[in-house]
Amino acid sequence: AVDESELLTVPDGWKEPAFTREDNPKGLLEESSFATLFPKYREAYLKECWPLVQKALGEHYVNAALDLIEGSMTVTTTKKTFDPYVIIRARDLIKLLARSVPFEQVFRILQDDVACDIIKIGSLVRKRDTFIKRRARLLGPKGSTLKALELLTNCYIMVQGNTVSALGPFSGLKEVRKVVLDTMKNIHPIYNIKTLMIKRELAKDPELRTQNWERFLPKFKRKNLKKRKEPKKKNTKKEYTPFPPPQPESQIDKELASGEYFLKERQKKRKQMEEIKAKQADAVKRRQEERNKAFIPPKEKPAVKTKKASTEKKIDIEAIKEKVKNAKKKKLGALPEEEVKLKMAADEKKKKKK
Repeated sequence: AVDESELLTVPDGWKEPAFTREDNPKGLLEESSFATLFPKYREAYLKECWPLVQKALGEHYVNAALDLIEGSMTVTTTKKTFDPYVIIRARDLIKLLARSVPFEQVFRILQDDVACDIIKIGSLVRKRDTFIKRRARLLGPKGSTLKALELLTNCYIMVQGNTVSALGPFSGLKEVRKVVLDTMKNIHPIYNIKTLMIKRELAKDPELRTQNWERFLPKFKRKNLKKRKEPKKKNTKKEYTPFPPPQPESQIDKELASGEYFLKERQKKRKQMEEIKAKQADAVKRRQEERNKAFIPPKEKPAVKTKKASTEKKIDIEAIKEKVKNAKKKKLGALPEEEVKLKMAADEKKKKKK
């Protein structure tokens, strides 16, 4: 009895045998060819590396032609070509060369365990400025993010214009496509890189290979840090009514309602004059009131009564007089009387001795 999990997993170091002439000794029945255009700035590089391209494809008996006038590359099978899938690989090779991938990486596509993927990212974002920012986010500062992604997926990645070209194993290409599309959807590539690093460590453990890894992988929630400011004036929608608004009244309708329409011309003029006189009278009255405001005296503030000095605390006048007398006797910096007398006595003794 063999464990089913062992049958589902590929053994370590297993490699599919290469396709040889013995597998298809009679060759191909029909000739197949593919052509692709390349931009003008790639012409100089393709001219230099074209002999190497012809040599690499010649080993698999595939012809390659470069048309500089038309700006196209063509690959064609020959009578000696025995591998039917090599023309598809040759088609991918010229596609990658047109997408600015160097030949040092491109020739790896002819190997059996290497594939390529060209991801179109130009139509995923509407605004051009947003697209440029997200594409730069995929590259990272000095290409560090792209380099980390290459190391984790074992793929060569080239960001050029509106496409991302990837070259490597099938499992790596799948991860690269997911990261690129998530980046264009405004999910930072560092989150996917962290997940890939954890997966790489988990794959080393033979016990965890057959288990579910969801519990080990990080779960990142999207947070909107910037909240939309609510407007000061909120426009409230009116209730929908199928009936149109009522038509505004005309001048004739207003006159009919008030009865002015049936008055004679003389009566109308008299009424207008009365209204004008009434307005003039109101204006004169208001003007007169404003003039009279200047003659209205202002309100006087009530007089404040001065409080009498409280005679509760009696001042000792005699004590103050004594202090003043003592202060007059004393001179600033002078010695006390006793010291002065002693000094004078000492001076007299000195004089006697002399």
